[in-house]
Amino acid sequence: MPELPEVEVTRRGVAPHLEGRIVTAVALRHSGLRWPFPADLPQRLSGRTIRSTGRRGKYLLIRFDHGTLIVHLGMSGHLRILPLAAPPQKHDHFDLVVGDRLMRLTDPRRFGAVLWHAREDGAVENHLLLRGLGIEPLEELFSAQVLYVNTRKRTAAIKQVLLAGDIVVGVGNIYASESLFRAGINPNTPAHRIGLARYERLAQAIRAILAAAIEQGGSTLRDFIGADGQSGYFQQSYSVYDRAGQPCRVCGKAVRQIRQGQRSTFYCGNCQK
Repeated sequence: MPELPEVEVTRRGVAPHLEGRIVTAVALRHSGLRWPFPADLPQRLSGRTIRSTGRRGKYLLIRFDHGTLIVHLGMSGHLRILPLAAPPQKHDHFDLVVGDRLMRLTDPRRFGAVLWHAREDGAVENHLLLRGLGIEPLEELFSAQVLYVNTRKRTAAIKQVLLAGDIVVGVGNIYASESLFRAGINPNTPAHRIGLARYERLAQAIRAILAAAIEQGGSTLRDFIGADGQSGYFQQSYSVYDRAGQPCRVCGKAVRQIRQGQRSTFYCGNCQK
Protein backbone atom coordinates (compact mmCIF):
# COMPACT_ATOMS: atom_id res chain seq x y z
CA MET A 1 0.00 0.00 0.00
CA PRO A 2 1.34 3.48 -0.80
CA GLU A 3 2.26 5.16 2.48
CA LEU A 4 2.81 8.81 3.39
CA PRO A 5 6.08 9.22 1.44
CA GLU A 6 4.58 7.71 -1.72
CA VAL A 7 1.53 9.98 -1.49
CA GLU A 8 3.72 13.04 -0.90
CA VAL A 9 5.94 12.09 -3.84
CA THR A 10 2.78 11.75 -5.93
CA ARG A 11 1.49 15.14 -4.77
CA ARG A 12 4.76 16.85 -5.64
CA GLY A 13 4.71 15.15 -9.03
CA VAL A 14 1.20 16.23 -10.04
CA ALA A 15 1.18 19.68 -8.40
CA PRO A 16 3.03 21.59 -11.17
CA HIS A 17 0.62 20.20 -13.77
CA LEU A 18 -2.52 21.00 -11.78
CA GLU A 19 -2.11 24.11 -9.65
CA GLY A 20 -3.52 27.22 -11.29
CA ARG A 21 -4.97 25.20 -14.21
CA ILE A 22 -8.58 25.05 -15.32
CA VAL A 23 -10.29 21.66 -15.45
CA THR A 24 -11.70 21.14 -18.94
CA ALA A 25 -13.18 17.67 -18.48
CA VAL A 26 -13.59 14.79 -16.05
CA ALA A 27 -13.84 11.11 -17.03
CA LEU A 28 -15.39 8.55 -14.66
CA ARG A 29 -15.09 4.89 -15.64
CA HIS A 30 -17.12 2.19 -13.92
CA SER A 31 -19.28 3.16 -10.96
CA GLY A 32 -16.51 3.96 -8.53
CA LEU A 33 -13.76 2.49 -6.39
CA ARG A 34 -14.12 1.73 -2.67
CA TRP A 35 -17.05 4.13 -2.71
CA PRO A 36 -19.15 5.33 -5.68
CA PHE A 37 -17.89 8.31 -7.62
CA PRO A 38 -19.91 11.50 -7.02
CA ALA A 39 -22.25 11.33 -10.02
CA ASP A 40 -22.15 15.08 -10.67
CA LEU A 41 -18.35 15.41 -10.41
CA PRO A 42 -17.84 16.38 -14.10
CA GLN A 43 -20.36 19.21 -13.70
CA ARG A 44 -18.87 20.32 -10.38
CA LEU A 45 -15.29 20.53 -11.66
CA SER A 46 -15.44 21.44 -15.36
CA GLY A 47 -14.46 25.06 -15.90
CA ARG A 48 -13.12 25.41 -12.35
CA THR A 49 -9.57 26.42 -11.39
CA ILE A 50 -7.40 24.19 -9.22
CA ARG A 51 -6.06 26.48 -6.52
CA SER A 52 -3.62 24.19 -4.73
CA THR A 53 -2.78 20.63 -3.77
CA GLY A 54 -2.22 19.20 -0.33
CA ARG A 55 -2.00 16.00 1.63
CA ARG A 56 -3.52 14.77 4.89
CA GLY A 57 -1.99 11.50 5.94
CA LYS A 58 -2.38 9.22 2.91
CA TYR A 59 -5.10 11.37 1.33
CA LEU A 60 -4.28 13.68 -1.58
CA LEU A 61 -6.24 16.96 -1.55
CA ILE A 62 -6.94 18.94 -4.72
CA ARG A 63 -8.44 22.28 -3.68
CA PHE A 64 -10.90 24.46 -5.60
CA ASP A 65 -12.69 27.61 -4.49
CA HIS A 66 -15.93 25.67 -4.00
CA GLY A 67 -14.55 22.53 -2.37
CA THR A 68 -11.86 19.87 -2.29
CA LEU A 69 -11.34 16.69 -4.27
CA ILE A 70 -10.14 13.91 -1.94
CA VAL A 71 -8.12 11.13 -3.60
CA HIS A 72 -6.88 7.95 -1.94
CA LEU A 73 -4.61 5.49 -3.75
CA GLY A 74 -5.86 2.42 -1.90
CA MET A 75 -3.73 -0.73 -1.96
CA SER A 76 -2.28 -0.51 -5.46
CA GLY A 77 -3.30 2.79 -7.04
CA HIS A 78 -1.17 5.47 -8.62
CA LEU A 79 -1.60 8.77 -10.43
CA ARG A 80 0.08 9.66 -13.71
CA ILE A 81 0.30 12.84 -15.76
CA LEU A 82 -0.29 11.83 -19.39
CA PRO A 83 -0.89 13.39 -22.81
CA LEU A 84 -4.52 14.11 -23.56
CA ALA A 85 -4.62 11.44 -26.28
CA ALA A 86 -3.38 8.61 -24.02
CA PRO A 87 -5.94 5.78 -24.37
CA PRO A 88 -7.38 4.41 -21.10
CA GLN A 89 -6.47 0.87 -20.07
CA LYS A 90 -8.43 -1.73 -18.12
CA HIS A 91 -7.71 -0.39 -14.63
CA ASP A 92 -7.85 3.35 -15.42
CA HIS A 93 -10.86 4.67 -13.50
CA PHE A 94 -10.63 8.47 -13.31
CA ASP A 95 -9.23 11.29 -15.46
CA LEU A 96 -8.93 14.95 -14.53
CA VAL A 97 -8.26 16.86 -17.75
CA VAL A 98 -6.35 20.16 -17.64
CA GLY A 99 -5.58 21.63 -21.06
CA ASP A 100 -3.54 19.23 -23.18
CA ARG A 101 -2.67 16.97 -20.23
CA LEU A 102 -4.59 14.75 -17.88
CA MET A 103 -4.13 13.25 -14.44
CA ARG A 104 -5.17 9.59 -14.52
CA LEU A 105 -5.90 7.33 -11.55
CA THR A 106 -5.05 3.67 -12.11
CA ASP A 107 -6.19 1.25 -9.42
CA PRO A 108 -6.15 -2.48 -10.24
CA ARG A 109 -7.60 -3.58 -6.89
CA ARG A 110 -10.14 -0.74 -6.65
CA PHE A 111 -9.53 0.03 -2.97
CA GLY A 112 -8.84 3.70 -3.68
CA ALA A 113 -11.29 6.59 -3.61
CA VAL A 114 -12.26 9.80 -5.39
CA LEU A 115 -14.59 11.88 -3.23
CA TRP A 116 -15.84 15.46 -3.11
CA HIS A 117 -16.08 17.72 -0.06
CA ALA A 118 -18.06 20.88 -0.78
CA ARG A 119 -17.02 24.19 0.76
CA GLU A 120 -20.46 24.64 2.33
CA ASP A 121 -19.86 21.46 4.35
CA GLY A 122 -17.05 23.17 6.26
CA ALA A 123 -13.30 22.65 6.42
CA VAL A 124 -12.10 19.56 4.59
CA GLU A 125 -10.16 18.56 7.73
CA ASN A 126 -13.57 17.80 9.29
CA HIS A 127 -14.47 15.29 6.59
CA LEU A 128 -15.44 11.92 8.07
CA LEU A 129 -12.27 10.27 6.70
CA LEU A 130 -9.93 13.00 7.95
CA ARG A 131 -11.27 14.25 11.26
CA GLY A 132 -9.81 11.44 13.38
CA LEU A 133 -6.30 11.58 11.95
CA GLY A 134 -3.37 12.40 14.21
CA ILE A 135 -0.63 15.01 13.85
CA GLU A 136 1.38 15.11 10.64
CA PRO A 137 4.85 13.68 11.47
CA LEU A 138 6.74 16.21 9.36
CA GLU A 139 5.08 19.25 10.91
CA GLU A 140 6.41 21.22 13.89
CA LEU A 141 3.55 20.13 16.18
CA PHE A 142 4.82 16.55 16.13
CA SER A 143 7.19 15.82 19.02
CA ALA A 144 8.33 13.27 21.55
CA GLN A 145 6.08 15.00 24.08
CA VAL A 146 3.05 14.31 21.86
CA LEU A 147 3.93 10.62 21.69
CA TYR A 148 4.66 10.39 25.40
CA VAL A 149 1.54 12.18 26.66
CA ASN A 150 -0.83 10.31 24.36
CA THR A 151 0.48 6.84 25.17
CA ARG A 152 0.33 6.86 28.98
CA LYS A 153 -2.79 4.65 28.91
CA ARG A 154 -1.98 2.73 25.74
CA THR A 155 -1.09 -0.86 26.58
CA ALA A 156 -0.91 -1.98 22.94
CA ALA A 157 2.46 -2.63 21.30
CA ILE A 158 4.14 0.55 20.07
CA LYS A 159 4.15 -0.70 16.46
CA GLN A 160 0.35 -1.06 16.56
CA VAL A 161 -0.06 2.36 18.17
CA LEU A 162 1.93 3.96 15.37
CA LEU A 163 -0.16 2.21 12.72
CA ALA A 164 -3.43 3.31 14.34
CA GLY A 165 -2.85 6.85 13.06
CA ASP A 166 -4.79 8.67 15.78
CA ILE A 167 -1.69 10.10 17.50
CA VAL A 168 0.58 10.54 14.50
CA VAL A 169 -0.69 9.95 10.99
CA GLY A 170 0.96 8.31 8.01
CA VAL A 171 3.57 6.12 9.71
CA GLY A 172 2.60 2.95 7.87
CA ASN A 173 3.94 -0.57 8.15
CA ILE A 174 7.25 -0.14 6.34
CA TYR A 175 8.25 3.13 7.95
CA ALA A 176 7.11 2.08 11.42
CA SER A 177 9.45 -0.92 11.28
CA GLU A 178 12.31 1.21 10.00
CA SER A 179 11.74 3.99 12.55
CA LEU A 180 11.57 1.62 15.50
CA PHE A 181 14.82 0.01 14.36
CA ARG A 182 16.59 3.37 14.14
CA ALA A 183 15.28 4.31 17.60
CA GLY A 184 16.35 0.96 19.09
CA ILE A 185 12.83 0.10 20.32
CA ASN A 186 11.39 -3.41 20.15
CA PRO A 187 8.08 -3.29 18.23
CA ASN A 188 6.38 -5.45 20.90
CA THR A 189 7.05 -2.94 23.70
CA PRO A 190 3.80 -1.66 25.27
CA ALA A 191 3.49 2.00 24.34
CA HIS A 192 2.92 3.18 27.93
CA ARG A 193 6.23 1.66 29.05
CA ILE A 194 8.32 3.84 26.77
CA GLY A 195 9.80 6.90 28.43
CA LEU A 196 10.21 10.42 27.11
CA ALA A 197 13.88 9.97 26.18
CA ARG A 198 13.14 6.92 24.04
CA TYR A 199 10.20 8.73 22.44
CA GLU A 200 12.60 11.53 21.57
CA ARG A 201 14.69 9.03 19.63
CA LEU A 202 11.57 7.62 17.98
CA ALA A 203 10.21 11.03 16.94
CA GLN A 204 13.57 11.94 15.42
CA ALA A 205 13.72 8.58 13.64
CA ILE A 206 10.22 8.95 12.19
CA ARG A 207 11.02 12.39 10.80
CA ALA A 208 14.34 11.27 9.33
CA ILE A 209 13.01 8.04 7.80
CA LEU A 210 10.00 9.72 6.17
CA ALA A 211 12.06 12.64 4.87
CA ALA A 212 14.63 10.26 3.37
CA ALA A 213 11.91 8.15 1.75
CA ILE A 214 10.33 11.23 0.14
CA GLU A 215 13.72 12.40 -1.09
CA GLN A 216 14.33 9.01 -2.70
CA GLY A 217 10.93 8.84 -4.38
CA GLY A 218 9.27 6.47 -1.93
CA SER A 219 9.43 2.70 -2.07
CA THR A 220 8.58 0.34 -4.89
CA LEU A 221 5.57 -1.45 -3.42
CA ARG A 222 4.11 -3.89 -5.92
CA ASP A 223 3.09 -1.55 -8.74
CA PHE A 224 3.56 1.82 -7.04
CA ILE A 225 5.11 4.40 -9.33
CA GLY A 226 5.32 8.14 -9.11
CA ALA A 227 3.42 10.61 -11.26
CA ASP A 228 6.35 10.68 -13.69
CA GLY A 229 6.24 6.91 -14.15
CA GLN A 230 9.41 6.29 -12.12
CA SER A 231 9.66 3.85 -9.23
CA GLY A 232 10.99 4.95 -5.86
CA TYR A 233 14.20 3.42 -4.59
CA PHE A 234 14.06 3.87 -0.79
CA GLN A 235 13.62 0.08 -0.52
CA GLN A 236 17.32 -0.19 -1.27
CA SER A 237 17.96 1.50 2.08
CA TYR A 238 15.78 -0.74 4.25
CA SER A 239 17.50 -1.70 7.49
CA VAL A 240 15.00 -4.38 8.55
CA TYR A 241 11.82 -4.30 6.49
CA ASP A 242 11.44 -7.35 4.22
CA ARG A 243 14.89 -8.60 5.30
CA ALA A 244 13.85 -11.56 7.50
CA GLY A 245 16.78 -13.92 8.04
CA GLN A 246 19.32 -11.52 6.60
CA PRO A 247 22.06 -10.02 8.81
CA CYS A 248 21.28 -6.80 10.65
CA ARG A 249 23.21 -3.96 9.06
CA VAL A 250 24.43 -2.88 12.51
CA CYS A 251 25.17 -6.00 14.56
CA GLY A 252 25.05 -8.83 12.03
CA LYS A 253 22.38 -10.86 13.86
CA ALA A 254 19.53 -12.25 11.77
CA VAL A 255 16.56 -9.92 11.23
CA ARG A 256 13.36 -11.37 12.68
CA GLN A 257 9.82 -11.36 11.28
CA ILE A 258 6.63 -11.55 13.35
CA ARG A 259 2.92 -10.87 12.76
CA GLN A 260 1.23 -7.98 14.52
CA GLY A 261 -2.40 -7.27 13.71
CA GLN A 262 -2.25 -9.17 10.41
CA ARG A 263 0.80 -7.20 9.31
CA SER A 264 4.41 -8.32 9.08
CA THR A 265 6.88 -6.64 11.41
CA PHE A 266 10.63 -6.83 10.91
CA TYR A 267 13.16 -6.06 13.65
CA CYS A 268 16.52 -6.93 15.17
CA GLY A 269 16.17 -8.63 18.53
CA ASN A 270 19.70 -7.59 19.45
CA CYS A 271 19.56 -3.89 18.52
CA GLN A 272 15.94 -3.27 19.55
CA LYS A 273 15.22 -3.68 23.27
